[in-house]
Amino acid sequence: MRNLLFSVSDSDGGNQSDHRKIPFSDVVVTGTRSQIWERKWRPIDIQVASWVFSVHLLSLFAPFTFTWDAFWVAFMGYLLTGLVGITLSYHRLLAHHSLKLPKWLEYTCVYLGVLAAQRDPIFWVSMHRYHHQFVDSEKDTHSPINGFWFSHMGWLFDSGYILEKYQERKNVEDLKKQWFYMFIRKTYMWHILGCGAILYAWGGFPYLVWGLGVRTVWVYHLTFLVNSACHIWGYQAWNTGDLSKNNWWVAMLTFGEGWHNNHHAFEFSARHGLEWWQIDISWYIIRFLEALGLATNVKVPTEAHKYKKTFKAYDINTFK
Repeated sequence: MRNLLFSVSDSDGGNQSDHRKIPFSDVVVTGTRSQIWERKWRPIDIQVASWVFSVHLLSLFAPFTFTWDAFWVAFMGYLLTGLVGITLSYHRLLAHHSLKLPKWLEYTCVYLGVLAAQRDPIFWVSMHRYHHQFVDSEKDTHSPINGFWFSHMGWLFDSGYILEKYQERKNVEDLKKQWFYMFIRKTYMWHILGCGAILYAWGGFPYLVWGLGVRTVWVYHLTFLVNSACHIWGYQAWNTGDLSKNNWWVAMLTFGEGWHNNHHAFEFSARHGLEWWQIDISWYIIRFLEALGLATNVKVPTEAHKYKKTFKAYDINTFK
């Protein structure tokens, strides 16, 4: 499949030769925002950076605290917080309304996402919706046009960037109307700290290292790779007009999220692996819930939807 080249606009004040490409890709870094120095670090930036640094530091104790019990605690946490909490709940359920669940099940699954320590649902969903609204433009929350590091995790420590781009942030009114999400927003860190306390009481320092440190860092970087790697490396099956790519190895690690060009072509779809060979564990779980009568209004693209996003349709309409 042919890739879309992201060209440098005249508005950034430079030409193609003034900018660098990300290695092994056609992505040109056009952003000029300082990611560490020469910008204001707000208190929330320092708090987020301190937490991320601390949890990475905690995970460094993994080789010295390894037990199989601790490993399996981390693995089960990966499935519960990564698969159920982030990909199925935060992303497909809340951000895109790709399906509906009974409220008791919705809140249970979303709470697992809270324990992934990727901020509260209101913040996460707001940022993701803005990402789709302004994908790979100067207003994107985390585009690689500002560099790999920025798209991967640098944007997390730059609240000034977010405030500049989205001052009012009124794209999550559906969540703000629900007491559960407002409660989680106000008490967010207590849930993370409580999780750590429970793990420590259950299995001591090894469980804390593996169940909180290793598991959180692992799920962090897998989620971040969808934002970074899947807008840099891979292939495009659909004409989306952005940098989104299908990346098989990210898809394998993120339960189907790596079929990212598919996702950007059909944001509403509960299914990301659209071909039979595109493994999408999140979709299989959704289908299972649908079979049980728990998941309803499950959305998938029709053949008409797919045709409109093909390069063939784009080429035909261009010359009409």
